[in-house]
Amino acid sequence: MEINGETHSGEPRPGQCLRTYLREQGCFGVKKGCDSGDCGACTVHVDGRPVHSCVYPAFRAQGRSVTTIEGLAGDDGLHPVQQSFLDAQGFQCGFCTAGMIMTTAALTPEQREDLPRSLKGNLCRCTGYRAVTDAVRGGPESCAPACPAPGTGRAVGSSLGAPAGPAVVTGTARYTFDIDVPGVLHLKVLRSPHAHARIVAIDASAALAVPGVEAVFTHADVPDVLFSTAQHETESEDPYDTRILDDVVRFIGQRVAAVVASSEAAAEEGCRRLVVTYSLLAAVVDPSSAVTSPPIHGDKSESDGISRASSNVVGELHASIGDVSAGFSAADFVYGATFRTPRVQHASLETHGSVGWLDDDGRLVIRSSTQTPFLTRRLLARLYDLPTDRVRVMAGRVGGGFGGKQEMLTEDLVALAVLRLGRPVRWEYTRTEQFTGATTRHPFVVTATAGARRDGTLTALQLDVLVDTGAYGNHGRSVMFHGCHETLAVYRCANMRTDAMTVYTNTVPAGAFRGYGLGQVTFAVEQVLDEVARGIGMDPVTFRERNVVRPGDDLTAPGEHVDDLGIASYGLDQCLDRIRAAGLTQDDAPDGWLVGEGMAIAMIAAGPPGGHFADATIRTLPDGRYELSVGTAEFGNGSTTVHAQIAADELGTTPDRIVIRQSDTDVVAHDTGAFASTGVVVAGRAVLRAARSLKQSPETGVGRGHFDGTPRSVAFNAQWFRVAIDPDTGELRILRSVHSADAGTVMNPGQLRGQIEGGVAQALGATLSEHVDIDADGRVTTTTFRQYHLPTVADTPFTEVHFADTTDAIGPLGAKSMSESPFNPVSPALGNAIRDATGVRMTELPYTADRIWQALQD
Repeated sequence: MEINGETHSGEPRPGQCLRTYLREQGCFGVKKGCDSGDCGACTVHVDGRPVHSCVYPAFRAQGRSVTTIEGLAGDDGLHPVQQSFLDAQGFQCGFCTAGMIMTTAALTPEQREDLPRSLKGNLCRCTGYRAVTDAVRGGPESCAPACPAPGTGRAVGSSLGAPAGPAVVTGTARYTFDIDVPGVLHLKVLRSPHAHARIVAIDASAALAVPGVEAVFTHADVPDVLFSTAQHETESEDPYDTRILDDVVRFIGQRVAAVVASSEAAAEEGCRRLVVTYSLLAAVVDPSSAVTSPPIHGDKSESDGISRASSNVVGELHASIGDVSAGFSAADFVYGATFRTPRVQHASLETHGSVGWLDDDGRLVIRSSTQTPFLTRRLLARLYDLPTDRVRVMAGRVGGGFGGKQEMLTEDLVALAVLRLGRPVRWEYTRTEQFTGATTRHPFVVTATAGARRDGTLTALQLDVLVDTGAYGNHGRSVMFHGCHETLAVYRCANMRTDAMTVYTNTVPAGAFRGYGLGQVTFAVEQVLDEVARGIGMDPVTFRERNVVRPGDDLTAPGEHVDDLGIASYGLDQCLDRIRAAGLTQDDAPDGWLVGEGMAIAMIAAGPPGGHFADATIRTLPDGRYELSVGTAEFGNGSTTVHAQIAADELGTTPDRIVIRQSDTDVVAHDTGAFASTGVVVAGRAVLRAARSLKQSPETGVGRGHFDGTPRSVAFNAQWFRVAIDPDTGELRILRSVHSADAGTVMNPGQLRGQIEGGVAQALGATLSEHVDIDADGRVTTTTFRQYHLPTVADTPFTEVHFADTTDAIGPLGAKSMSESPFNPVSPALGNAIRDATGVRMTELPYTADRIWQALQD
């Protein structure tokens, strides 16, 4: 076959798909997102026609011309579609971008006008598709403002494109597995078929007899050390309830044994030939019965960070402010209801995975798709009793995270195999493993009750919260605390109470997910408050204006008064003004459809209590440029772009003269990680301090900066929808979507708009279609993208984005965080719009058409 104009004559293996064949030829721009033809990340051209190469047999390309993203550009520069995606910032993490570009490059002008149909085979988890649409159509919106910002001479405030943009659109950006590691072995894992069982014996003899199998590792081969897969600066924030490999399995899909072989096929065959004898144990799947069920972690105790292991309670909160009973008695109207949110998959297109080897000095090196290189290094060193400086962890460009890669899910087993065998080893999750063996968003059951007087004064707020953390407690406690705290702290109310528990069940573990519990609790509170506003006859925007926190207020909630959390700038009033203005316009709806509108607000703080640390270093290079070293990983969060802008402005240069090294533990002193909305606020302040240090002492040639994340900056968001609903079918159409954000100084308008649009789109997926299903035995039954409806271009409305005019006293140059926060008010805003249109208060997600129709019938 001919690949990008060059003849290749290598024989494909029997059954090999074109995707893996092309990657073996060095075409790393061809990505693996699903291996089932559902996501389009592997799109290439065969004789000019786009195909999903993961389901295209390699042998069928014999005698044909194959073009990958690497071969799309001509001798005179980028292909016009590549240039358009670059100009429009039509990507964030960029993992889907090569496939998007290859599909777009083959479209006719007529097909470009029907993108819902033409791009139905290409998924993007990050952008919300507006920037993609701009890129495809090449309209006026695709022209990003010039840099520096017009009239300012500054990089900050301009829509500077991502430094990695040219590499992303040409397919040369290197993600985790986009490197050639000679002699690499492949690791595969046998997973448990039982929800709860003790392993009596494992017979590996047949597996070791498979040609190519090098080793089998079981619980007998690993250090007996407890840890948490969750990664936080303060390790005690999460319970120590996990082992590398355990003799007790606690969910269907848990790791039982690892097989390492010379090929993936041999490793998979080795897994199939393992013979495991289990002794079944009682399993609990329903969180409502967890407290009265047999213990899942009965061998552990409070010293391991578990509140009540004997009752399956990971963490709990029972606290109040004032007198809630008196507050309800003083109310003119009281409303309460129980709300449920399901498991949701992060669905980052790059799955979890890592590759490891020993360097020339014998140090362990792990290259991983991680948001936390430094914390992962710390944990690996502890697990294998290694000095920290004998471990190096790095991330290439990360193909999406959304909190899911704030876990250590692959690095520990890869490290074990490398250390035992002395050879390079790789392990890449399949999409099914991502659904059944990675983490999900925590399912919540929230009963919220609120009371108010007729003048609009809130008199009482009460929460009763049950969180299902699954079989392991990673993030379970902190998600519960965070979700309850900041959801209530945004309101001034003299009487508040929270009773919350996070419990174990024998199901796939939950973990960090964009919003970190706020989205689930906000879903309940904002709908209850909307109903209270109706009950007292007050406009919902006015009702919130009378009760939200104001500048100078302490931010408190039951059980928590955080001294390092305060309002350093305030734009919530502007956000609410924007929402009120949105409601003054009208939109056309189909005849006979029900029309309504709804809104909701949310507040979020950057970083967890107790600190989130970042270091940065800037050096002067011999050619006059600057090298910025910072630990934060880039996975579409845009922090790299903003860091370059901050450094350039402070040093009086342009961003193209800032060379960035990042997300490598050999590069900089420390960085807690790219999570908790800290990339701009925390790492950005470290970058600013480093630049100022160099500016003040240029003779040193180096500047260093550090920030510990204290105090924590607070950002606000408000979402508004107008919807139309067909009463005959339950179909919902979003007529208009408006989002207002208090982001402080807007460092990069184009990029920030994309972050908000992507957050709203992801939240709409969780609101309207996405749900990971688990059967009565605890088995995940949603195992592919085809079963799990991610939003496509056709499903995603454009969202109008408005920024408040504020300057924050904490963030660098006045900036605030805006990576997680747009997600949080979306679900309740849509629930309020549905209530306004239909008169029905729907309390369980997702809001699918059949559920809406059934609610109307009921």
